[in-house]
Amino acid sequence: MTTMVRQTLPAATTATTATTATKAATATAGTTAEAAAPGGSEIRRHELAAFLRSRRERITPEQVGLPRGARRRTPGLRREEVAHLSAVGVTWYTWLEQSRDIHVSVQVLDALARTLLLDPSERAHLFQLAGATDPTPASSCTGVTDAVRELLDQLDPLPACVQNSRYDILAYNRTYAHLLCDLDAIPPEDRNCIVLIHTHPQWRESVVHLDESMRLMAAKLRASMAGHLTEPAWKMLVKRLQTESPEFRENWERYEVVVGRSKVKEFRNPHVGLLTLTHTDLWLSPEHGARMVTYAPQDAQTRERLEKLYAHALSAGAGPHAG
Repeated sequence: MTTMVRQTLPAATTATTATTATKAATATAGTTAEAAAPGGSEIRRHELAAFLRSRRERITPEQVGLPRGARRRTPGLRREEVAHLSAVGVTWYTWLEQSRDIHVSVQVLDALARTLLLDPSERAHLFQLAGATDPTPASSCTGVTDAVRELLDQLDPLPACVQNSRYDILAYNRTYAHLLCDLDAIPPEDRNCIVLIHTHPQWRESVVHLDESMRLMAAKLRASMAGHLTEPAWKMLVKRLQTESPEFRENWERYEVVVGRSKVKEFRNPHVGLLTLTHTDLWLSPEHGARMVTYAPQDAQTRERLEKLYAHALSAGAGPHAG
């Protein structure tokens, strides 16, 4: 019937009808295409919300240092507890678990990953659901070549590691793995010297001149950050330190800047005792801030103790590590 009607229309009317139909079809296709992207985004938000709820519900208060209380009904942590531990607003976190269309920064994702005790695979999944790139060295380890790994291995029993100017530990040898704590037991995303000196009890106990070291590291970090002010990983690090350490907040507000320099350092190692070492930075790629940090013994007693520490590392099964 439609064909018969069209045959009775004038040519101009037929052309107009065809044009109108074409425009309508194009508009419909465009609308469908536009709806597809938001739909995909909505699905991603729902998946993110479900993932956060599942991780929150599996963690006990005791695991994150909170009292259980007698009237707790929620399995795992409450939303407000996750928000508090991650230093975000309760309303904002609630919206996140409700699949609201809100922006999530990499700093917040990093804080949530640590609060929810995510392993590397779960952390990667969190960032993927949020459509973000994980800026931590755990997701990408650059500047550590096979030759550098060989050098680290050959330096044993002298402690040595590779760091960037943000204090991320990118690689280390067996002796360094047990110099200040059991570094192999630290999650890759937390292997950062300035984080550990402000938050890790054993690392802090191992540093003889703790206050001086923290102040110097904050000043060096501020000097290095001048060229990275807009980079997410740097902002994320400073935000984390300001949240977790009153000492860092105080030193950061001093606005002191110091360039790197070699110096004698003293560490109290729980396995071999006091170590007096000369700290030297060997720059590998100045444009990226990568450097090999080495510690040479100041005296015969320290050299002997480093040999014992290396033997302990071997017996403990520690191995050279590089991202």
